[in-house]
Amino acid sequence: MTEERPEYWRWDESCWLDETRDWRGGIVTAGVDVGSVSSQAVVCVDGGIYGYNSVRTGNSSPDSAQRALAGVLEKSGLQLSDIRHVVGTGYGRVNVPFAHKALTEIACHARGANYMAGPSVRTILDMGGQDCKAIRCDERGKVTQFLMNDKCAAGTGRGMEVIADLMQIQIGELGARSFDVDEEPPAVSSICVVFAKSEALGMLKAGYTKNKVIAAYCQAMAERVVALIERVGVEGDFFITGGIAKNSGVVKRIERLLGVTAVASRFDSQIAGALGAALFAHTLVMKQAAKAG
Repeated sequence: MTEERPEYWRWDESCWLDETRDWRGGIVTAGVDVGSVSSQAVVCVDGGIYGYNSVRTGNSSPDSAQRALAGVLEKSGLQLSDIRHVVGTGYGRVNVPFAHKALTEIACHARGANYMAGPSVRTILDMGGQDCKAIRCDERGKVTQFLMNDKCAAGTGRGMEVIADLMQIQIGELGARSFDVDEEPPAVSSICVVFAKSEALGMLKAGYTKNKVIAAYCQAMAERVVALIERVGVEGDFFITGGIAKNSGVVKRIERLLGVTAVASRFDSQIAGALGAALFAHTLVMKQAAKAG
């Protein structure tokens, strides 16, 4: 019998519910963010977070959307029919079968960040599974400017998953391991994740420790996204969304390069897009009610 190989890249899925709140009698809306690597669903009650679920995106966008929302429904006792409006966003936003509307992830991440970190946030870095976005927004979370890099997986969650598998270290441990070095190594030079992987292998053969290779890759990711952020300019409070926001090895190096400290939030950084979609859904319900009234 073949021994199953550990999946070092696999990050922890999560489901959370605010059990102090009751959704009954409130205006229930939902946002579903189907990304290339992960999918999230957020349910809001009266414009406030009630619950969320974050799962790995599978081969089917509709199935991933349904699994993400099902996690919150099962935990809360909600039925899909109890949700007044659903907005889909992300890579697979047009394939959310139960969505009433689809919106871009850029708009949704800005709106979600505004809720998660407060109206003082003006610059947002969304480090997704396959792309990276630098966003500027106003005090309401409305996008005023953005730039996107989707040409290569380097500087994204997928790139970090490749390194985790290569180093055979759980992805959640990479950030801390990147600081356990005697001196900071230079960043890997390649911007393509395929070549960066080859370069990392070469570093290991040359006698670098795994921690030094991870540090070199984290530095390269930080330098790559900082170049994108600097093109839109850092103004006001700075906030990072996406799975990479959980990697201290990348975040602290970004902060060091920019000379700013990212705003912390008690919410999971991966839910920003789905949260923004749920908040947009609530706004749409309120507008419809106002017109009807």
